[in-house]
Amino acid sequence: MGSIVRLHLLLAAASFAFLPALSAASSPASGAEPAAPLVWDMPNEYPATSLSGDGDRFFAETLRAASNGRIEVRNHFDASFGGYRSKDMLNAVGSGAVAVGDAYAGALGDAEPIFLLSSLPFVAVTTEQSRLLAESARDAYERALARHHQRLLYVSPWPPSGLWAKRPVTGIAALKDLRIRVYDAGGLTAFKEAGALPVQISFADAIPQLRAGTLDAVLSSGDGGAGAKLWEILPHFTAINYAMPLSVISINEDAWQALAPDLKEAVGKAAATTEARQWREIVDRLAANGDRLRSNGVTVTTDLPPDFVQALRTAGNAAVDAWIAKAGNDGREALDRYRSRLR
Repeated sequence: MGSIVRLHLLLAAASFAFLPALSAASSPASGAEPAAPLVWDMPNEYPATSLSGDGDRFFAETLRAASNGRIEVRNHFDASFGGYRSKDMLNAVGSGAVAVGDAYAGALGDAEPIFLLSSLPFVAVTTEQSRLLAESARDAYERALARHHQRLLYVSPWPPSGLWAKRPVTGIAALKDLRIRVYDAGGLTAFKEAGALPVQISFADAIPQLRAGTLDAVLSSGDGGAGAKLWEILPHFTAINYAMPLSVISINEDAWQALAPDLKEAVGKAAATTEARQWREIVDRLAANGDRLRSNGVTVTTDLPPDFVQALRTAGNAAVDAWIAKAGNDGREALDRYRSRLR
């Protein structure tokens, strides 16, 4: 009988130890019983219906087909697996607690400032700009992940971030002392500068705080999938077009190296196919999100006073300047590369 190989994942977040027994299933000899598939758990703190979550499921399906069933990815959403938030994913994947993971990039910015690039305020605010920024930073992302014993599989874009609140936010006065959830250090700087009271917490942790009344607003995508968690609490979405962030999906280096060459090819093919699909899918999402939000009772505000837009951009510049000061050569070169390609 052929040897049976299965991925053993450590579930306890406090004890990150990768099991070296993880290896690729080999092709069984003629007449032998097929080897059991590798099983990879893939956590994500966002809902399954978000664009990010939808991409995870597509990746799992595509990889199952590309590997002829020899690799099985189990998707987990809403931080339901190990309690992992995006900020935990560098450690979780790098240590082998999970083989693959999906993280909102900005949440990794404390460890690696390059991951804040895509969510810097008003730097990339269209699909074309977001994709160009991702291309400009890809090498830097790969180097950063390599420092944490993992490699990039693919990136996934988010629709533009706006303000979810109990009322429209259409002026600086409305931001005054507003307790707002932001998703990274850039948001902390920008919204403090604008007069708000920002708090940096994960999306999963923001929901109970909103229900408890300790938060007033959320900076988040206008994506309908993520919005489903918000619109019953916050019926207004103000489209300030703050940023189009990325999520990064990575694989543990030992898990990668343990794969047979044909399975490495299958993983790479599934990752490339998923990334291409995500960039196509976001176009449809952007077209449909406004209608979906409105059909669920959300008031979507898109026309903003020019002085408010300018005030937001001025506050955002403070966040960009702060990032440049600590981004290192990789960050500055990626931003310069992006800006030069915009011209």
